[in-house]
Amino acid sequence: MKIRSRTVFLLFLLITVYSSINYYIGWHLTDWLDALEVSYSPWLFWIPFGIVAFSYIAARISLPGMLTSVGRLLKVIGSYYIFIMEAGFLLFILSDLVELILYWTGVLPANYSLYSGSAVIALLAIFTARGSRNAWSPIVREYELDIAKTPIAGGQKEWTVAMASDIHLGNTVGRRHLAKLVSRMNAMEPDLILLPGDVIDDSIEPFLRNRMGEVLGQLKAKRGIYAVLGNHEYYGGHIDQYVAEMNKIGIRVLRDETVDIGDELSIAGRKDKSAESMEPAKRQAVSELIQTLDKDKPIILMDHQPTKFAAAADAGADVMLSGHTHRGQFVPNHLFTKRLFELDWGYMRKGAMHVVVSSGFGTWGPPIRLGSRSEIIKLKIKLGKV
Repeated sequence: MKIRSRTVFLLFLLITVYSSINYYIGWHLTDWLDALEVSYSPWLFWIPFGIVAFSYIAARISLPGMLTSVGRLLKVIGSYYIFIMEAGFLLFILSDLVELILYWTGVLPANYSLYSGSAVIALLAIFTARGSRNAWSPIVREYELDIAKTPIAGGQKEWTVAMASDIHLGNTVGRRHLAKLVSRMNAMEPDLILLPGDVIDDSIEPFLRNRMGEVLGQLKAKRGIYAVLGNHEYYGGHIDQYVAEMNKIGIRVLRDETVDIGDELSIAGRKDKSAESMEPAKRQAVSELIQTLDKDKPIILMDHQPTKFAAAADAGADVMLSGHTHRGQFVPNHLFTKRLFELDWGYMRKGAMHVVVSSGFGTWGPPIRLGSRSEIIKLKIKLGKV
């Protein structure tokens, strides 16, 4: 009963806070419309505004039959509104602070609401346009990693690895964006392609309905394509079906499993951290997962969430690949991810281990990135160097 009461209270608190933020934004918009001397019915403003504000939440409700398309539309609208809400809330707070300063100094113009509202609307339009470009125009980031291990006789001394995390295939990120990933990865002519989690965005239904497997299956790598589970695969609850679909297109999903590539290199794939609370078997410790691997050979570890670097380095991993953070996706969220994770984006060295955390190829929620880019990672791994 305590758990249920606490859950109800937290839900009520979240809805109250969410509603208050949106009322604050709506109030500023009506104030701006009044300053423009635009006549409107309050009902014709607040009802559509409320629908948009709660559209992403409403889209989580399963709708029957023909209404499913309505749910998909609401989710797309709501996705964009998540950004509008956060950015609008921060900008209107800033405008209110400026108004307060101008009032205290006695220089507040009579039509301040008109100027401030117009400035906020203009900035939201600019940020949305710029953020959309960053989200839909992926770039390739390259890292050169030296591993002081001698390749076996006749084995490869250099490996090209293409990596993409957080693709989030669903109602927003679809076949067109996925085709960019396939084209650019294949152009690298990689030895390996690695996908460290969140390939799909919760539900597998859009992936199947839009036949995204046909596009994803066009990925080509000389020595294999491997993936691990992310938190969103767990949220969707279709893990076995997802793994089966990936197997059909030649992508092996490693769930606390390891694989040897021609007795030259090993890949270890961890279950996502979500398994610790969502699976009875939880997940293996990284030391347990790779304890049987030959430490004289390079070991690449995929773990969706970038945590416990020291444990991975101590266990003998040479390279750790992660995603999950999106680098906050848009400012100022990166300030929180930087505090939450030892490395929320980019490269670092942890002992002898190389760590690469990607900001992701796709997006969660709004297809908008500010202060981050949609990216593909190209790794050049060289053996035998210190």
